[in-house]
Amino acid sequence: MILRFSDIAQALANLRAQKTRTLLTALGIVFGVGSVIGMLAIGSGAKEESLRFIEQLGVRNILIDARPAASVEEFQQRRRSSPGLSERDVRILKANIEAMETLSARRTMHPARVLPKPSRDIPELYGVNPPYGAIHSLRLAEGRFFDAGDDDASATVCVLGETAKVSLLGYGPAAGKFVKVNDTWLRVVGVLNEQLMAGAQSSGGAMQDINNIVYVPLNTMQYRFWDQSSNMKDDLDGVELRLKPEADSIEVAKVVTAVLNSTHHNTQDFTVTIPAALLAQQQRTQTIFTYVMVAIAAISLLVGGIGIMNIVLATVLERTREIGIRRSIGARRFDIVRQFLTESVLISVGGGLLGIGFGFFLAWLIARTAEWKTIVTSASVVIAFGVSVAVGVIFGIYPAVKASRINPIDALRYE
Repeated sequence: MILRFSDIAQALANLRAQKTRTLLTALGIVFGVGSVIGMLAIGSGAKEESLRFIEQLGVRNILIDARPAASVEEFQQRRRSSPGLSERDVRILKANIEAMETLSARRTMHPARVLPKPSRDIPELYGVNPPYGAIHSLRLAEGRFFDAGDDDASATVCVLGETAKVSLLGYGPAAGKFVKVNDTWLRVVGVLNEQLMAGAQSSGGAMQDINNIVYVPLNTMQYRFWDQSSNMKDDLDGVELRLKPEADSIEVAKVVTAVLNSTHHNTQDFTVTIPAALLAQQQRTQTIFTYVMVAIAAISLLVGGIGIMNIVLATVLERTREIGIRRSIGARRFDIVRQFLTESVLISVGGGLLGIGFGFFLAWLIARTAEWKTIVTSASVVIAFGVSVAVGVIFGIYPAVKASRINPIDALRYE
């Protein structure tokens, strides 16, 4: 069906004659389109955050974490059969995992005191090997990450997370300055950019800010710091492996689990996490989540479409005499269909355009008030607007066809 300019002009004139009713009819489309855009913006924001979180973990990585004991009795029971996660496991993994590219052990500790006095929570202390930075794609805002020489010498150097640096040393340059953790002074050799992960779980199970961490060489941690809670912990809190590009992380993880089960005598005192598997699971969950949100938002468009059908049917009834006059002077049924269908499409197009603006506002409002990241994509705008136009056409066809089938003689007699 080809719309002529005269059809659009006449349809606009008819809609202007009933401004309030037209606006109220369009509100269903406005809220529907805005809801679709807002829901998809929430989904896109959540998807990007999840992907960035998993990217930080590393899709080529395998993460091994010691499982903390819930009580002294449980810890002692474990020790009867398993030595816990230790340097011995590191040596065995290096010797048996051919697909491994590099590896870093990790030890964590919550310091009793830190100088300068932090303006926020006391940062966690992480003892790691130099490859840890490459394994987790840590980016430096200034300075460098410590190297193998620092680790071998148990050097008193550290790298600060962004939050730890601001909390301890303020917003100025930090490289070359000193911080004191417990009784040991550490020279700052590097500062990390703010990391992509929102949080990380400490060995004790509590959630920690991943940016509020002081990183030191693992040997420095072992020889210069004493952890008061070490009698209830394994020698290592975790081991991170980075695999070669061609390796199948899921298959390698099975080998890693088998090796550790052998050395730990099948004691379940460790967990193995595969970021690549998390990524696949997240993508499946995100797809379902998006479908559900769009389905919920589409109900608003359906209600808006019913509103359009209702108002056009009422308009047909009010303009029955006008239809009879137009038919009597030569208008065809097709002309009547086109007239009323043009009006319903204009309502849906106008509501769709207003809905796009409402969708952007809704995404901004959610991001501002709920502090959720929202991303309005061009695809969501096109889909929402396209559906609104389709709703106008689909729900406008029946009233338009009904108007075209009115008998001209009966229409002229209609009062």
